[in-house]
Amino acid sequence: MEASNNNSNYSNIAISGKYATGTTTLAKNLAKSLGWKHINVGDIQREYDRKHGINENMQGALSRPDDHEKEIEEMTKKILSTEKNLIYEAWLAGFISKGIPNVLKVLLFCSNEGVRIDRVVNRDHLSVDEAKKYIKQREDENIKKWKTLYGDYDFWDEKRFDVVIDTYSSGQMETLGKVLDKLNK
Repeated sequence: MEASNNNSNYSNIAISGKYATGTTTLAKNLAKSLGWKHINVGDIQREYDRKHGINENMQGALSRPDDHEKEIEEMTKKILSTEKNLIYEAWLAGFISKGIPNVLKVLLFCSNEGVRIDRVVNRDHLSVDEAKKYIKQREDENIKKWKTLYGDYDFWDEKRFDVVIDTYSSGQMETLGKVLDKLNK
């Protein structure tokens, strides 16, 4: 499936969502459909974590220095301001891209916590208890760090986004279709 963005006001897509909400699946599907470049900030963070002996499942942003988080923020702003035909996937992509023109901001969430846990169990080969613990720990640490750096915000406030999709009730192809529909308006 190939989509054209000739009629779109958007030259980039920022995909946000918490752990196991389907952001990577959507980003990969969009990259394949559009032929656009995909940057997954989670991959960048995991590489940083490996180099610094941080277990990505057991620790979150609190284990990384504030300078590193600010570097990621600046990289995000620069890339989304200067590049075109880019799918940028990060937990805070929508929050950080506020005010940058021509960026379609997409928020994914999963209204069924059990589905998120199941996704982590299957993807990361963890027990249910481990998955629950890791989801909570990473999200709590990340939110605490980000509130320290950016202020007391709801980083996934639906008002910040152009498209909001519940991946519990929307399958992979339906989710892709919703974003492509918005992109082509």
